[in-house]
Amino acid sequence: MYQFNKINGETIDYLSYTKNIVKKFPSVKIHVGTDSFLLNDNTRYITAIAFRFNKAGVHYIYTKKKFPRIKDNWERLWRETELSVDIARQLDKQKVKIEIDMDYNSDERFFSNKLVAVAKGWANSLGFKVNLKPYNQIATSAADYHSK
Repeated sequence: MYQFNKINGETIDYLSYTKNIVKKFPSVKIHVGTDSFLLNDNTRYITAIAFRFNKAGVHYIYTKKKFPRIKDNWERLWRETELSVDIARQLDKQKVKIEIDMDYNSDERFFSNKLVAVAKGWANSLGFKVNLKPYNQIATSAADYHSK
């Protein structure tokens, strides 16, 4: 289970929180995304669930997980996908429509591009729309903000 927080630090149950937002705002668009960074002997992952209210802005909640330092870039980036997909699947069970924002670049010059086909293919096969850099990075932008 994940411990999610609002930006004010309040701990919440992300499943019921999301269901309540969808009930109050049926047209809300929900994005899930994860970012990671290395800090000393650890790799920290921040996953955000972003709620986009058409033209009225974005609200998000987030969770942090810490693992022993992952030196291999492929493994570190793949775990971002695993965390986002896991949360998206939990929300999908609640009949909530989700988009997954992946912090992978569609530009082949970047290392993260090597994961695009397999990560996007996996998420798409589960029924999720996937957004890649530089487009529609709502949740990963929030996660990146909290990774610093």
